[in-house]
Amino acid sequence: MKKNILIVPGDGIGQEVTEVGKKVLDKIAAKFGHEFTYDEALIGHVAIEATGNPLPDETLTKMKNSDAVLFGAVGHPKYDNDPSAKVRPEQGLLKMRKELGLYANLRPIKLFDELLDASSIKPEILKGADILFFRELTGDIYFGEKGRKDDGDSAYDVAAYSKYEVERIARKAFEAARTRRKKLCSVDKANVLETSRLWREVVQAVAKDYPDVEVEYQFVDAIAMLLIKDPKKFDVIVTANLFGDILTDEASQIAGSMGMLASASVGDGTGVYEPIHGSAHDITGKGVANPMASVLSAALLLDISFGLKEESNAVISAVDAVLKAGFRTGDIADASTPKDKILGTAAIGEEILSRI
Repeated sequence: MKKNILIVPGDGIGQEVTEVGKKVLDKIAAKFGHEFTYDEALIGHVAIEATGNPLPDETLTKMKNSDAVLFGAVGHPKYDNDPSAKVRPEQGLLKMRKELGLYANLRPIKLFDELLDASSIKPEILKGADILFFRELTGDIYFGEKGRKDDGDSAYDVAAYSKYEVERIARKAFEAARTRRKKLCSVDKANVLETSRLWREVVQAVAKDYPDVEVEYQFVDAIAMLLIKDPKKFDVIVTANLFGDILTDEASQIAGSMGMLASASVGDGTGVYEPIHGSAHDITGKGVANPMASVLSAALLLDISFGLKEESNAVISAVDAVLKAGFRTGDIADASTPKDKILGTAAIGEEILSRI
């Protein structure tokens, strides 16, 4: 197989972890006889510094012409501490999703047994948890009208959804549920929000086409509690953009660390694969970032965009083998982890590569 992969490291630790993800793709290509060619592009703060634009036209063109994108992270404290900034790194991320039609964000929350003690949740509650989130990615409050009024004393962000937007993400979630435990939970706030009432109406209509899938409906505040109380209860969860953003970060505690969680953003065009953690400038350049979320994102890329299931499983198995051997990065180590088993970004990457 010959494929062109665009590497978009972005900001902060995105540049460090994506380097490991690319090495994993190289190892897979060599082992399984594929040919992967690469290009690289700017986004976020580094793109603003270089061009004044968080998503340069050149980057967008490269994305559209690629078979898949391995992405890092965007963000910088400079903008976090300046709410008045007109140009921000996250604008590049949102524009990328819109321009590429990336309306479905898939976030697998699967716990490696070796990391049961890495979470603050009791192991007996966690063991066996395996959740697949479908977060709608191009609608909701992030893309609605926004602004200031009353001489800047008031602000507004409009949440908006169409039936079409809800139906297409719902169908993807139902199709996935059919390949798993045939259980789907739709999350909304239909007791308060009109967009959520539309969301529930559409999901109920789509559910009629999937009589083999058991469906339940939960309010977002209730599921925020239930995810911690009984994560094994859930299989596939589908929800709106804002709720999905919050809930998947909460669910990172099921896996012990954001550094272990991959994601895929797919839709009408090129798929984008990225760890769910941010740019983490507090550890940037220290060589301690956990690259396993980027590695597992590369596994998703192989599976979803290229249909290479065996190769994807080889990557996941290598990560599992590294954990079974006792190796950890600092974010998933505990008091019982021997110091010589706590590795930095590059070193744990080499351990993964050696097991593929």
